[in-house]
Amino acid sequence: MSRSRPLPLDPIQEAHRQWVGHGWGAVADGMAAVTSLVRAQQIVMSRVDEALKPTGLTFSRYELLMLLSFSKTGALPMAKASARLQVHPTSVTNTVDRLEAAGLVVRVPHPSDRRATLIEITDAGREVVAKATERLNGEVFARTGLPPDRLHTLLQLLAEFRHTAGDFDTGEEPARWSAADS
Repeated sequence: MSRSRPLPLDPIQEAHRQWVGHGWGAVADGMAAVTSLVRAQQIVMSRVDEALKPTGLTFSRYELLMLLSFSKTGALPMAKASARLQVHPTSVTNTVDRLEAAGLVVRVPHPSDRRATLIEITDAGREVVAKATERLNGEVFARTGLPPDRLHTLLQLLAEFRHTAGDFDTGEEPARWSAADS
């Protein structure tokens, strides 16, 4: 992946300075946090897209194929896939349409519910998702840019953020990366 030259200043730090200067100091840290998260997501997705490019997959297609490959039978109802991926059913339908056109999944009738359709990964789907995983593991997941202790801290902070936002509820059991896990 070709990298552009770094900027000579941190634009988010500059935006923070401007926020404070315009009298919004009380929310400047929040603005900087949100903007930093959005920028970090852009950086990560650029790396993911570059790693996936040779496989012909987008990240959403990769996620669905991995979800299917992790399931016991290699198949899930569309509604369950939508819930587990935390996306709208229309998004899953669109993704399935594209994966099906590529021969990576097939739609099959649900054996016990006539109203439901299963998405089933094909052998070709298993092959491409294995290649994609190898690329992502080597080029993205193994190279986060943070040492293990800082990566753990980041995971703790993001888990706390997601939990507080209502993304998941583990009940009495702490999240995998809770502060108690330190």
